[in-house]
Amino acid sequence: MKIKHIVIEGSEEDITVRATNDGATASVVRMSRAQGRFDKVIAEFRRDESREARYAKAAEVAKHVYGRDAWGQAAATNSMVHDVLNEIERIAGS
Repeated sequence: MKIKHIVIEGSEEDITVRATNDGATASVVRMSRAQGRFDKVIAEFRRDESREARYAKAAEVAKHVYGRDAWGQAAATNSMVHDVLNEIERIAGS
């Protein structure tokens, strides 16, 4: 069984994680007058990337999921970032 996409409820907006040929992408929906509704990609996860690189990208996605602290970092613990990474890896097939 392969999961094609999931939606994670974020602090201010929902994050959509979609499977791609070589991994997954995490995006949020944006609106603009010129383009209308479109997906803004936050991060692209490739199966062949190192765990550290995928974790760093998951920390960026966690900023949208949990919000930001006073220093602009994700308002999330290490285990919360790992939870985000695990969900993304389920979609990516890692």
